Order: sequence, then structure tokens, then C-alpha cells
Amino acid sequence: MATFFCTTTINYYYSFIFLIFSFLIIPFINTTSEPDILLSFKSTIKDPSNFLASWSNTTLTHHCNWTGITCTNHNTPSVTSLNLQSFNLSGELSPAICQLFNLSSLNLADNLFNQPIPLHFSECDSLVSLNLSSNLIWGTIPEQISQFSALEVIDFSINHIEGKVPESFGLLKHLKVINFGNNLLTGNLPRVFGNFTNLVVLDLSENQFLESEIPSDIGNLGKLEQIFLQNSGFFGVFPDTFLGLSSLKVLDLSQNNLTGELPKNLGASLGNLVSFDVSSNKLSGPFPNGICSGKTLISLSLHTNYFTGLLPESVNQCLNLERFQVQNNGFSGDFPNGLWSLPKIILIRGENNRFSGEIPEIISTAFKLEQIQIDNNSFTGSIPKGLGSLKSLYRFSASNNRLFGGIPPSFCDSPVMSIINLSHNLLSGKIPEVKKCRKLVSLALADNSLVGEIPHSLGELPVLTYLDLSDNNLTGLIPDELQNLKLALFNVSYNGLTGRVPFLLLTGLPASFLQGNPGLCGPGLPNSCLDEGKQHRHASLTKTGYAFISIALAVAMVMVVYALLLIHRRAKKRSEMGVWHSVFFYPLRISEQDLVMAINEKTAVGSGGTFGKVHIISLPSSELIAVKKLVNSGNQSTKYLKGEIKTLAKIRHKNIVKILGFCSTEDSIFIIYEYLPKGSLGDILGGPNFQMQWNVRLRIAIGVAHGLAYLHNDYSPNLLHRDVKSTNILLDADFEPKITDFALDRIVGDASFQSILAFESPSSCYVAPECKYNKKATEEMDVYSFGVVLLELVTGRQAGLADSEELSLDIVKWVRRKINIANGSDHVLDPRISASSKQEMVGALELGIHCTSVMPEKRPSMTEVIKALQTLGSTSSSRRLQFTSSDDNSLPV
Repeated sequence: MATFFCTTTINYYYSFIFLIFSFLIIPFINTTSEPDILLSFKSTIKDPSNFLASWSNTTLTHHCNWTGITCTNHNTPSVTSLNLQSFNLSGELSPAICQLFNLSSLNLADNLFNQPIPLHFSECDSLVSLNLSSNLIWGTIPEQISQFSALEVIDFSINHIEGKVPESFGLLKHLKVINFGNNLLTGNLPRVFGNFTNLVVLDLSENQFLESEIPSDIGNLGKLEQIFLQNSGFFGVFPDTFLGLSSLKVLDLSQNNLTGELPKNLGASLGNLVSFDVSSNKLSGPFPNGICSGKTLISLSLHTNYFTGLLPESVNQCLNLERFQVQNNGFSGDFPNGLWSLPKIILIRGENNRFSGEIPEIISTAFKLEQIQIDNNSFTGSIPKGLGSLKSLYRFSASNNRLFGGIPPSFCDSPVMSIINLSHNLLSGKIPEVKKCRKLVSLALADNSLVGEIPHSLGELPVLTYLDLSDNNLTGLIPDELQNLKLALFNVSYNGLTGRVPFLLLTGLPASFLQGNPGLCGPGLPNSCLDEGKQHRHASLTKTGYAFISIALAVAMVMVVYALLLIHRRAKKRSEMGVWHSVFFYPLRISEQDLVMAINEKTAVGSGGTFGKVHIISLPSSELIAVKKLVNSGNQSTKYLKGEIKTLAKIRHKNIVKILGFCSTEDSIFIIYEYLPKGSLGDILGGPNFQMQWNVRLRIAIGVAHGLAYLHNDYSPNLLHRDVKSTNILLDADFEPKITDFALDRIVGDASFQSILAFESPSSCYVAPECKYNKKATEEMDVYSFGVVLLELVTGRQAGLADSEELSLDIVKWVRRKINIANGSDHVLDPRISASSKQEMVGALELGIHCTSVMPEKRPSMTEVIKALQTLGSTSSSRRLQFTSSDDNSLPV
């Protein structure tokens, strides 16, 4: 018994010693040091820009001074924060980082990490803030999301996360910031948001595939300050529970499908509002009284709804209101008068409603006002004289109202005024002289009752580009000074103007912009001025005799000499820089000389495809344009060129690049296109770090198909592209595709087009087989080229790039050979894409092979291609593919 007691006592003793050792000694025996942990984390990351060069044991720099590292300031520094935002990193995110016991903040935003949500980060026990925004994170939000139990800030925005938000997400009760904006979430939101009692920011915006009512339990979150739910497929009514959000400052529910009326007590309940936006919904009913009773609203935006009724007069209590936007609604009644004199008001937009009332003279006290847009309403009264005292006002647009009276002399005194639109009103009197608004770009006074002459001072405004004075009662001559302007639009039709039209104003202007003025004369007009001279001379002889013949001749001689001088001056300018013919379809505010001077090696961004280099040029407005200098003009006449390019410039489709204008000489053509920031699909495919999720690739394919179908079927005359390839598919900032270099055969001439195309051997992968024996272009040839692009998107490889042992094999032959050898598609699909997308990729692969059939009649139309692409997600395309020598679609291998 004693032995047992002693043994037990000894065991307890050793256990006690072991516990002390575990708690006091083991924590200080760190088998892996923090530098080693960081280097282990770095080892799985690709760092092409070498931002993490300082992460090295070979230097004497302490790891707390490495790039992106923040440590505690205790005697023993320890890593608490890791910020690697915008370092162009990719690769795998290792769980090794969770061995940093004090890590509380991990920011990997704006990189290229391509993987599902890394659940192993839940092992970081001290992690409070996790930011993975702006990456290529894909997949669904897993049920195990609740393992991130200590998180207060979670930001997965701007990724490719899809599927539903799981119920288990509601277990993260410590969250203060939730940002899942700009993803691919679907379905109905779970009723778990009431659990986040500490939540301050909620962002579920830009999830267009959500189909959900706004969870009413959000109204229980008393600490919530910001809600962003815009453009996310929400429907139903505005939740009454939101009246309990007393701390709310920003509320954005715009661009959804909300219906019904706003709660009557909304303004009184949300007294701390700073920004309120329910625009682009289907809300109705009267606007609630007291919406601005909190006196702190900074931005109120309700545009594009179906509201009816009156806005509350209490809006004049919003002394801090800066932006007021209620455009595109059904509001009626008097416009809130208090808005016009708010001390901080910057923007007033109320266009496209049924507002009435007047613009009061007290508007002159709104010193910060920059923009007024109240078009398409029923405003009456006169234009306030104090408008010109607003020195920050750059836009005043009040067309389609019932404003009457004269235009005050000071209406354009603001030194930054750029746009004035008072068309379609009841204004009368003369147009005042304008000299102070030197930045005026557009002046529209059409369809009023204005009289008198056109002010000569308009010709002194250096950047005036649009001038519309049509449908008035103006008389007298068109001032010669207007020739000094680079006008993109000049419309004085249907007035009482007389005399000779200044020569330079006739160049390039449609006659319809001068019609309705029978007293005008000049080349190309019904009255040539010579006939007018004969009539005038005959009248003079019958009335006053030969006494005035010498005066008439002298006047005629002066006019002829003046015209000759203008022609000589214009010819001299052209001789100095070559004979250029330019047409701008948009106000680019760039001269031919400036354009030519900017075409140099510094602005070149590549070969620009088959027909010439592309140059990116910055305009004086800091906007960018793309200019392509065609290699060969085919010796087309200037008249023919203008006609063809004008035809192509009329194309308006979201998947076709806009032509903004062109300049041409006898041997060169500069076509001006809109600039697209992401460059070409071909450049991206050929990039060293090409990463693109399948849903983006599919969206690009669908967009290109829509653009080609528009050219083939919907645009008149029907057009063929004839040079479809990945380098002729440009991408905007949101990866929306736009086709460029379309129908160039109409510009350079068919013979020249074919010779240039034949010379470009890299393009042969895109050319249909029948082009060798059939020189007549067909829609089927465009379909073949599109099929090659589709195969590029599915395989992730360029059309002309083959295996090292198959250097001469293009992508069509490569795909067919791989499928025949492997008896399936697995070795053809891009391995970088998630297996969850395999079914859709196989369907797209099958469609690409169908489009590249050897026999043109076997290829689908672009309309059929669109339908097939759009239904990929709902149809099964998983059957195995196999092609033999007997198959119509096969190619020799």
C-alpha cells in the first residue's frame, strides 16, 4: 500500500513538472523561426516583379523590415500584419503563414492568385482581417466558412466566387465588415444577417445573378453605417425594418428591381444619412416627407425609377447636401425650391420627370454649384440673371421645358462653362454676345423664338465644337468669324438667314444643317450666289439705274478677292503638311497636324495586326484614342474613302469598336478608333502569365459572336469581317470584347486586301481551307475564323503555337490530332481551368470543331453559334469526342 502511494505521488510529481514545462518552456522553443515561416510562404508564390526581393536570410535586414511586414514594438518583435497588395503575385497560398502566432491582418488584394477560397487560413487563430479582393479566387463559399471564427473583416470582392451564401456564414458573429461585391453569387440570401450585431459595412453589390429579396433582418443591425447592394438582382419592397438603422450613413440600393413605395417615415428614421441611392428600380408612390430631416445628407440619388408625387419641401433643411439626383423618374409638382440656394450643393439633376416651378434668382447664392440638368420637365419662368455669377458652373442643361423671356447677358459668364442646352423652350429676344466663357464646348439654343443676328463673338470661343441655333427666327449673315472654329456640328437650319455662307463652313457640312434659309447662297446650295447677283443687278437697274453698277461690281470684286484669299490660305496650310482630308465623327479636338506629329515610334504599341501599326495618342482632354495607319490605301479616291469609312462609322454595337474619325492623303489612311485598356485577346493569350477563368472566356466568345452576327445579319448593308483573329478582338476594362479591323477590304480595296492578307503567314491559322481556291468571301469563312478563336479560348494556347515536335501544326490540326490520339478531350482543355467548368468547355470545344469544319456548308451560322454558347451551361456536352479519317470534320493527321 505504501509502495503504491509513493508511486502515485511520483507520477503526479512528474506530471506537474511536465505541465510547467509545457506552459513555460515549450512556447519559447520555436522550432521554426518567423523568417523561415515567411520564406516558406514565399516559396510557393510567383513574384515576377521581384517585389519580395528583401525576403531573404542572406541579408542583414531584420525580417520585420521586409517588404509588407509589420511587427509589434515589444522587446521580442513579432509579425502582426502582412500586406502584399498590388504586387502582381500568383501561385499557391501556403498554410505556413498561420504559424505566425500573432498574425492579425493578412492583405493579399489586387494580385493574380487563382484558386478556391483558402480554408487553411482559418488555422490562423489570431487573424482578424482577411482581404483577398481583386484576385482570381473562384468556386463557391464553402460550408466550412464558419471556421474563420475570429474574423472581423472579410473582403472577397472582385473575384469569381459563385453559388449561394451558405447558412453557416451566419456563425461569424464578430464580423464588422462583409464585402462580397462584384462576384457571381446566385440564389436567395439566407436569413442570417441579423446575427452580425457588430456589422458596420455590408457590401453585396455587383452580383447580378442574385435573385433575392433584401433580408429584413438587416434592419436589426444598430451599428450598420454603410449598405451597398446595387446592381445585384434584388426584388420586392423596400424593407420597413430599415427604419431602425439609426447609424446608417450610406445606403445604395440602385439598379435593382425593387417595387412599391418608400416608407413614409424614412427620412425621420434615418437621420444620419450621408448618401441615399435607390436609382434604377421600379419604386412608385409619393416621395416620403422628411427624407432630409437629419440635415447631414451628402448625396441623394433616386434616378431611373417610377416615382410619382411630390418631393418634400423639407429638403431645404439639408444644409450639407452636395448632390441631388432624382433624374429619370415620374416626379411631378413643384421642384423643391430650397435646393437652389443650399450652401454646399454641387450637383442638381432632375431631368426626365414632370417637375414644374421656376428657377429662382436666389440661385446666385449657391456658390459651389457645378452642374444643373433639368431637361424634359415643365419648368416655367425666365432664366435667372444671377446664373452668370456662379463661377464654378460648367453645365446648365434645361432643354424641353417651358422657359420664356430673354436670355440674360450674363448667362455665359462662368469661366468654366462648357455645356449650355436651352433647346426646345419658349425663349425670345436676341442671343447675347458671349466673351467670358472661353471653355464653352457646346451651345444649343434650337427650337425657340430667338431673333436678330448670330453674335460675332461666338467665333472667338477657342474650343466651341457644337453650335445648334436651328428652328429660330434669326436673320442677317452668318459671321465669317465662325470659320475660326473646329466645329463638329453647325446647325442653323430653318431660320431667316441670308447672304453667302462662309467658304470654310461649307466644307464637310451636310446641306441639311443650312436648309430652311432660302436667302443663303454658296457652292452646293440651291442658290449659288451667282444667280442672286444677277437678280440683284436686274433689280438695281430697274430701280436705280446704272449709277450703282460700279458699286455692285466693286463689292463683287471684294468678295471674290476675299474668297480667293481664303482658298489660298487654306491651300497654303495644306501644302505645309500635305493634302489631308479629315472627318471626325466625335469631337476629338485634335488637328491633322497634331495627329500626324503624334504618330511616331514612342506612341506605337505593336504591329496592330495585319494592316498597320497602332498608336495610342493622348488628346488635350487627357482622353486616349487608338490610331491605325493603314499600310496600303489601294489608291482609293478621297470621295470613295469618305463614303466607305462613314458607312462603317455608323455601326453601333457594344461588341464592335467605334470608329471616331479618319484622316487621309493620297497614299495613307489614319483610322481613329476608341481606346480599349486591356489590349487584344491575342496579346493576353500570348502573355507569360496568362490566367483567365472560364466564365470570362465564355463571355468573350459570346460577345464576339454577337458582334459578328450583327455584321452578318443586322447591319445594313451586311458586312463580312474577313480577318477575324484573337489580335483583332480588343477588351475593355471589364473584359467585354469588341471586334476591330472589320471590313477593311472596303477601305483598302479588295485586291490590296487579299494581297496583304496572303502575305501575313501567321494569320493562315485563321483562314478557312476554301480560301485557297475560292477568292469570294463568305460568312462561312468568318465562322471558321471564329471557330479558331474559340479553340484558343478552350485550350488556352495561341492559334499558331504547337508542340515543340510539331512546329508547323496549327491549333485546328493540333486539337484534332490530340483528340484522335488520346481518344478524348482531356488533353486538349486548358488545365488551368477548374474541373467544375469541364462540361461547358467540352461543349465549346465541340462547337469550335464544328465551326472549323472542312466543308463550309457544315459550319453553323453566327446566330446558331450564339444560341449554342448561351445554352452551354444547361445542356450536357460531356460525351467523348472522336474523329476519324471518314468524318466530314476531320483533317489529315
